[in-house]
Amino acid sequence: MIEEVEAENLDDAPDVDFPHQDAAPGHVHPRPSPDTDNNPALSKTRRVTVEEVEDEDGMSFTNNGRYFEPRTDAGWALHEGETSFEKYRTYQEEEGEDPWSPFEDEEEWDLAHWLVKNLGQTRTEEFLKLPITQNRSKLSFHNNRSFLQHVDKLPRGPGWSCKKVTVRGNCEDEKGEMLQEEVELWSRDPVECVKELIGNPAFKEHMAYSPAKAYADRAGQHRVIDEMWTADWWGEKQNTLPEGATIAPIILSSDKTSLSQFRGDKSAWPVYMSIGNIAKAKRRQASARATVLIGYLPASKLDCFTPDARSLAGYRLFHHCMALLLQPLIGAGNDGVEMVCADSWVRPYCLVSCCKENRCPKCLVAANERGDALNSAMRDPESTKEILHKRKIGQHPPEFEANGLRAVYKPFWADLPHADIFLAFTPDLLHQLHKGVFKDHLVKWCINIIGEDEMDARFKAIPNYPGLRHFKKGISSVKQWTGREHKEMQRVFVGLLSGAVPSRVLVVARSILDFSYYAQLHIQTTESLEALQTALTVFHANKDILKELAVREHFNIPKLHQLSHYVQSITLFGAADGFNTELPERLHIDFAKDSYRASNKRDYDAYLDWLSQQPHSNPHDFDADSDTDSESETPNLPAAEPLQATHVLAKVPAHPHQSVQTIITAHGATEFLLALQLFLLKNLPHNTIVPGLQDQFDLYRQVVIVTPPDLRVSDLPSGRKPGTPAQFDMALIADRPRSSHLHTLEGVRVAQVRAIFTLPHQFGAYSRALAYVEWFTPFKPPDPSSRMRQVSRSTRQLRRNAAVIHVDEIVRPCHLIPRMGQSVDLRLRSGNAYEVANDFYFNEFIDGEMFCACVIK
Repeated sequence: MIEEVEAENLDDAPDVDFPHQDAAPGHVHPRPSPDTDNNPALSKTRRVTVEEVEDEDGMSFTNNGRYFEPRTDAGWALHEGETSFEKYRTYQEEEGEDPWSPFEDEEEWDLAHWLVKNLGQTRTEEFLKLPITQNRSKLSFHNNRSFLQHVDKLPRGPGWSCKKVTVRGNCEDEKGEMLQEEVELWSRDPVECVKELIGNPAFKEHMAYSPAKAYADRAGQHRVIDEMWTADWWGEKQNTLPEGATIAPIILSSDKTSLSQFRGDKSAWPVYMSIGNIAKAKRRQASARATVLIGYLPASKLDCFTPDARSLAGYRLFHHCMALLLQPLIGAGNDGVEMVCADSWVRPYCLVSCCKENRCPKCLVAANERGDALNSAMRDPESTKEILHKRKIGQHPPEFEANGLRAVYKPFWADLPHADIFLAFTPDLLHQLHKGVFKDHLVKWCINIIGEDEMDARFKAIPNYPGLRHFKKGISSVKQWTGREHKEMQRVFVGLLSGAVPSRVLVVARSILDFSYYAQLHIQTTESLEALQTALTVFHANKDILKELAVREHFNIPKLHQLSHYVQSITLFGAADGFNTELPERLHIDFAKDSYRASNKRDYDAYLDWLSQQPHSNPHDFDADSDTDSESETPNLPAAEPLQATHVLAKVPAHPHQSVQTIITAHGATEFLLALQLFLLKNLPHNTIVPGLQDQFDLYRQVVIVTPPDLRVSDLPSGRKPGTPAQFDMALIADRPRSSHLHTLEGVRVAQVRAIFTLPHQFGAYSRALAYVEWFTPFKPPDPSSRMRQVSRSTRQLRRNAAVIHVDEIVRPCHLIPRMGQSVDLRLRSGNAYEVANDFYFNEFIDGEMFCACVIK
């Protein structure tokens, strides 16, 4: 059903209220289901995400090393119920249908899943018409039409409805009448979408229903913040609600994305929604469907307005359509809604909006003071609405201009309960940090100082490292930038700048990179948040050097100012990685671009019809959960004891029976024989055979080191998970007994791995694999400006200091950046940097784990 509604006058000052009715959902095929068991018993159940051991002081210790202070007055279950997936399965059993119905069996189901996900209707028709498909497959559907009839029998999520909004412009036509434009708002009921998310069995082990403070110590002195339910906002909001209420924090994101053609427009404006109850690692997985599409805002150019009025009209149209889209949240937020959760328990939900927009006015800092380290007052929704109302009725409050407000007199968030729109803007790591402050500003400042050619030469000289992008032509030739390129540059930027820029500029660069790496931590602590704020303070204390060098005239940079709100936002809502806009940009591919290409490229209804057929949730994915206890909320976590690193070699050596001369010449292992002799004297003292040029050794191309995850920078897997095979020639070697976890650089030393081999049998039975390494010096004091540790080649009697070690003494690969001085030596290249240079910076920015080991105590 398409409903027509009329927009407010987007040109005149006053707002015009108008009645409208909700459109009937489209593309929905209701299926009967049994009534929910109406058990009147009220049970108090709280979130349990890990195995807990109650302590005498009320703290709960978990097997991932944290202490929780749980809330027992939130997230109560009213009674048991059935999720939509369970209802559908019950219906199938009552109707005597096969579990794979309407398809014949699991194989046909899998084929249908693949067709819907990967092929448009034309290609599906072609595939089903192939003789081999028709003659051998014996499918229950023979063409695209019958296939879609099967698909339409499957249960679907909340349906789509359309509202046509008439916009009156301020331009006249040839008859002297004001031009009008009709735009479409396509939407799904956000409350129904929340029900779908909160009741999805796939999220059962990743769901929280109540807040809890987490600590790294039993005394509760060192706070830990990662998930939204461990931050302050949830607990503070819980205090304002009735006992036992369950909060579903609404997370919204919206951004325009370009299309080739879309009903006269060249862009679409999707609006996505998730809930803070779902663990952020699951929310970040595009394939998990934990973030859903709830609407498409009009992406009109508003040609019915004059150019000077078009911008304000666009803002008003945005707020008007967002208000229509989110209107169902008002009643749900005020009155609450009973929902069946993923664990099959019914809870009363109070929906709380946490909204996001491209512009982010959080505080009242003056326009010309955004670059200063100020602690400005936060904006207040109630006072803002009062100022807008006074302006609307003809008064001219001075705060309207002073606060930088726009004449949008009915913002979409005005009636949303429990919502503070100004607090709700969360950190945007991609656009504010990686692309904004780093790429668009810091990199450009440094290029202005050292020149484009010198910057390119330094990037070319960076040594290789597994997974590190090598800019072999520098960065000036990169035509298309993404967040990945920005982050790859950050991994080497401080080291390559050292010596090329004045020391205070290097301090500025280091402070921005420190801030970026601290902000990306998946788990924040009291100490890491203090370090995050300190990094910003250091930047402000040194940034004026850029004015002195005539690189900047001012620092009134909106994205730079947003960094001042990161600590507050993380404390309120959880670690910043849970709100990164990289996910919405990834979802654009599924929900906008792919869907557009698969449709007729003309109509939204055809576009959404294809989209609604996509497998948002597969009921058969949850068979493994159906036999488990419905009250079990303990996920499959690693054992309580620390996992040890394991070192894995290929079963068959890549280069068997290699002569000593080959090892010396091909691998540069000039001290191989002497090092091996010393190793044999120490480890096989009874051996009487002296190694010589006649001996042969089996060589291996790589060793794979499987290490336990560092939860500060990576998500917790279900049990052991192999790491990515790493080919490396620089490594950290344990020079004394230590834990397998790289929490600090204590007890490790840098070495270059030249060869990995096993000992031939003539030297005795020895099962442990060996490595020939060349040592670097112990870590020297950090450079005072970059604060990076320094190492050099270690020599003994003017020859490289080498040794043979056990492979399992290798802790992990590492990366060094040559000290290039003021101008890079043009002989330096990625492939020869370790041989040409003698002095290096130890690169602590190569990955998050290394950064934590170097800077977090």
